[in-house]
Amino acid sequence: MSCPICNLRKEKRFCPAVHGRICAQCCGEQREVTLDCPSDCPYLQQAREHEKPRTPGEVDQAAFFPSVEIAEQFLYEREHLLLGLTFALAKSARANPTLTDRDLITALTSMAKAYETLVNSNLIYEQRTTNPALQAIASEIEQMIKEFREAEQKHIGLTRLRDSDVLKALVFLLRLGLTRTSGRPKSRAFIDFLFAQFPESSSPIAAPEQAGSRIIVP
Repeated sequence: MSCPICNLRKEKRFCPAVHGRICAQCCGEQREVTLDCPSDCPYLQQAREHEKPRTPGEVDQAAFFPSVEIAEQFLYEREHLLLGLTFALAKSARANPTLTDRDLITALTSMAKAYETLVNSNLIYEQRTTNPALQAIASEIEQMIKEFREAEQKHIGLTRLRDSDVLKALVFLLRLGLTRTSGRPKSRAFIDFLFAQFPESSSPIAAPEQAGSRIIVP
């Protein structure tokens, strides 16, 4: 039988995205483009093994917020914040299986722009979106920031987390997402990376010693 996508070549491999067999060429060309490939697809996993993380040169430099400098010392000093925000992203993705890398990256970009405005001008600027999925991601991140500040207040009697620290953390995760995703429209490579870091459901804010330092080095 011919491939149901191209109707030209012979079908050779089972595609869970279409619940049928397709040809190898369509599998390669349409993977995470028009096909919503599940993460456990063996052909997707095989392809990822041969894909290298994207370099900054392959991504629009403006998307990296080049004006935001993130020193290595910051990654160690704010490790628990980074763990908490990464956990929030993973939690959002688990709550909505339809999310893609682009959704997380869009939400992170919007929040980073808002915090950049706050840090540079002390003006509270919120980029509103009518997309409920993006709103849910932003709410989860803001809730984690709130919990982090509350945890600092409880343990040391004051909150040391500055808005500039939050901005750096958001930009760090944004850069991580931009290099981890394949760049294809339906890519979930970044999401699967997050799931690998946090297979548990417990919050790293509550138990940071259990989370380790799994996200600092991509």
